[in-house]
Amino acid sequence: MARKYFGTDGIRGHVGEGVITPDFMLRLGYAAGKVLGAGNRAGGRSRILIGKDTRVSGYMFEAALEAGLINAGVDVGLLGPMPTPAIAYLTRTFHAQAGIVISASHNPYQDNGIKFFSGDGSKLPDQVELEIEAALDLPMTTSKDLGKAWRIDDAVGRYIEFCKASTPWRYSLEGLKIVLDCANGATYHIAPKVFRELGADIHAIGTQPDGLNINLNCGSTKPQELQKAVVEQGADLGIAFDGDGDRVMFVDRHGALVDGDQLLFLIAIHRQQFLGGCSGVVGTQMSNYGFELALRERKIPFGRAKVGDRYVLEMMHANGWTLGGESSGHIVCTDVTTTGDGIISALQVLRAVSDFGESLDQLTQRMQMLPQHMINVRLASREGVLEDAEVQTAVAEAERELADNGRVLLRPSGTEPLIRVMVEGKDAALVEHLAAGIAKVVERIGNR
Repeated sequence: MARKYFGTDGIRGHVGEGVITPDFMLRLGYAAGKVLGAGNRAGGRSRILIGKDTRVSGYMFEAALEAGLINAGVDVGLLGPMPTPAIAYLTRTFHAQAGIVISASHNPYQDNGIKFFSGDGSKLPDQVELEIEAALDLPMTTSKDLGKAWRIDDAVGRYIEFCKASTPWRYSLEGLKIVLDCANGATYHIAPKVFRELGADIHAIGTQPDGLNINLNCGSTKPQELQKAVVEQGADLGIAFDGDGDRVMFVDRHGALVDGDQLLFLIAIHRQQFLGGCSGVVGTQMSNYGFELALRERKIPFGRAKVGDRYVLEMMHANGWTLGGESSGHIVCTDVTTTGDGIISALQVLRAVSDFGESLDQLTQRMQMLPQHMINVRLASREGVLEDAEVQTAVAEAERELADNGRVLLRPSGTEPLIRVMVEGKDAALVEHLAAGIAKVVERIGNR
């Protein structure tokens, strides 16, 4: 059965267009209730938790999903605004059959979406998503035993304690001045408390959500205000989350951005030196080649998955590794939690800073990021372009010029008629020259 609604990261779109409507959410709630609530828990009805970020449409979709689930005979626990990873954790904690997140992550407020967690706090298997899609066509009938809803008032406190418990006993951030940017999103009322309770001196921005300002000129995708604030405040570093709290970026004391590849590297070498070793790290096709070289130099295995946290997790599980992530700052530490968690990942990085006894900017010097240049080539048709002999020859010639000091990646866009041409290496001028040359060949072949 082909997927109609679910992508690699749930269901997402522009509010009021396509499937992202209240009517669809009502039917989705009913379908999810029928599939996920089919096996009633011992002693009563199945229960499913719902959490959301701070965008205004979340109120409407929360109500629609709640109504559909209750109509299917499922009890619903309402968490309110919570980070996506918190919902994964609380689903496990409350022994719920599933958790539902209403969020469009780092996208603007006009977008929204849905993602599901299974009872163990992991993404739903493909087969279950397909069963939910099939159940969307079922006629809605009222259950003889309607579900009930309740508000989980202590959700925030439970998650704060979970985050703090991911650090060693008596671990302290005392003496560290941190600027936090919560993106006016789901971490706004949680992240400042976590870091303050661990002893840090916190200056927080992006903590005034109004339903319309989530990710607006703030957060991990727009860190300029954070970079400015770190310097102005004389802070040791800054930390930025995205709208739903599963991504994180850092800023060093000089205002320089530290991305997901660099953060993963710091966590990996900290584990290698202080925690008994690092079995391996999973990155993606877009991870900087300098990251791979730095790990290779330290004999830490590295693998590249397709872009997307689903694929990163799949490779981590296949290799038996506990660390992986993306340049975007979506980092997964499966020995601590089941999914990408911005706050947990930030604490892992801060442990590295503390144990190495160096500032963040000093630590990042241990890894050399290589210049990376990408060109989006718009085509009349992508059919057969990557397999074309001329394109393959252009790529092979570029790889020969780069030798072992860089790489070439051609990747089709998942949503547009584009092929992304990416080249990276030690020489920035050469990288741009080679990318431009390959892009010209791709454009000619794709538009002939």
